[in-house]
Amino acid sequence: MTSQDAHFMKRALELAELGRGKAHPNPLVGAVLVKRGKIIGEGAHERYGQSHAEVNAIFSCKADPKGATLYVNLEPCAHFGKTPPCTDLILASKLRRVVVGMKDPNRFVAGRGLKVLKKAGVEVDCGVLEDEARELNRDYCHWVVHQRPYVIVKAAQSLDGKIATSTGDSKWITEKKSRIFSHELRASSDAILVGVNTILKDDPRLDTRLASIQRYPVKVVLDSFLRTPSKARIFSKTSRNRVVLVTTKRAPQKQWTRLEKKAEIMLVPEKKKGFIDWNALLGELGSRGIVNLLIEGGGEVIGSAIREKIVHEMVVFVAPKIIGGKSSISAVGGEGIQFLKEAANLRDLKAEPIGGDLLLRGRF
Repeated sequence: MTSQDAHFMKRALELAELGRGKAHPNPLVGAVLVKRGKIIGEGAHERYGQSHAEVNAIFSCKADPKGATLYVNLEPCAHFGKTPPCTDLILASKLRRVVVGMKDPNRFVAGRGLKVLKKAGVEVDCGVLEDEARELNRDYCHWVVHQRPYVIVKAAQSLDGKIATSTGDSKWITEKKSRIFSHELRASSDAILVGVNTILKDDPRLDTRLASIQRYPVKVVLDSFLRTPSKARIFSKTSRNRVVLVTTKRAPQKQWTRLEKKAEIMLVPEKKKGFIDWNALLGELGSRGIVNLLIEGGGEVIGSAIREKIVHEMVVFVAPKIIGGKSSISAVGGEGIQFLKEAANLRDLKAEPIGGDLLLRGRF
């Protein structure tokens, strides 16, 4: 890898971000065309179902692409999907070299694109800034390999780990800047999940209230007995988000009939009495094209998800407030652990100020 290769691949990774929140379930991909050391074309896969990054880069060219080098963070496709194979246009454009960040783990690609290009005489280099390329599409890579969503838990808490007072008051623990960032996190997710207790206590809309982002994640509610009120704000007529109520065989038929016109009702097995089987749920969501899932609470749901080891990443907004009180509500509920050696540990922990709050982010 040369310094020039790294430079132009970084630009491809930057362009790939243009598709965040819009390209799912497809990966984030950016492409740069370079000739005689200068960029002559750029592109990104900006929206699902539309042209891929390589196509947009070639069609944006300000000069003849013949003999140019293409930099792209993910292997070009060689199969028909929503759009024709990118390898066809690459070969028709007579590009001399293609530099790739990583192979596509999708079984329909998985090295085929690289083989097609090599067989046609194109010089191919793969693995340039591979770690950065994998990090960019970590959720997509997990989904295509395991057919389950990449799971992020988000919590907003006081310095002493509380998400609400003993009376249930929780608005607002964090500052406005943190709440805006939280909505951006929602907008980059395919689905937002909460437990029914959060619906009963807080009655949230679970929308992405950002005018600049037109994104409508699926609203998922864990509701083993279908207790969600038919007038809950998640069913707001102004909301375009689809609602999925996840329930068990214990849900009364009367409740089922009451809610089936309001939402999709998803029946999943129980792990134990009254508690859904997380693995079964993730399999169902993955089969529906949910690439990443944001769990927002409450404490019992978060505790259960962490205990079942289905969480990949945790994002915590910490406000410089002390709430205190034995009966105040904690960010992570459930039975907890008996010994510290059983604790779930985060790695790659990052901390940054966001307004007067602190944003902590790490992986399990």
